[in-house]
Amino acid sequence: MINFRKRQFLFQLSFLGFYSVANNAQAGITPPQSLGPFYPSQIPLDSDSDLTFINGKKGKAAGYAANLYGRVFDVNGRPVSEAQIEIWQCDTYGAYHHPRDGGGVDPFFQGYGKTFTDDEGRYRFKTIKPVAYPGRAPHIHMRVVKDSKELVTQIYVQGNRENDNDFLLNSISDEQARRSLVIPFEKDPAGVTDDFIAVFNPVIG
Repeated sequence: MINFRKRQFLFQLSFLGFYSVANNAQAGITPPQSLGPFYPSQIPLDSDSDLTFINGKKGKAAGYAANLYGRVFDVNGRPVSEAQIEIWQCDTYGAYHHPRDGGGVDPFFQGYGKTFTDDEGRYRFKTIKPVAYPGRAPHIHMRVVKDSKELVTQIYVQGNRENDNDFLLNSISDEQARRSLVIPFEKDPAGVTDDFIAVFNPVIG
């Protein structure tokens, strides 16, 4: 049986999700962003939706754990089921697990994860709160693929001062579209978990 605090936690996630859906529906298709130079050259053997743990290794990723939730919608506001979602990001030391960036510093951080949306378009990842590295604001790369439709974008952390000077984020001239990529990473107000919680609902065209 789910206890009261757990129910409260899930309710808050649902509320945040639907609130963000309304905002995204008004904003239209989620703005595309660059794939970047550090998309995996080879998909790791462990590429599930929990980036904080690697099968066969005894240890957890350094940094602040974060649960990234959301739903994928089309331009008509309908949930997109069975969409493939990928995310990738640097570790808490600012290094990607990619040969062009030294292969990463944290041996316990997966660096890349993949999942599929359910019948209601929902997805979930466990990762770390993104950090800045030289020249870029903290961000998480995301790629959503459904049949012939593809969205590649990036997710930014609300309140980070680096956002003001990030060239890629600020290349989006429309303020509302730009703001749709900047989301809160907040501690669970119900205290069910110490992880950060972030809700992002991409809209694909």
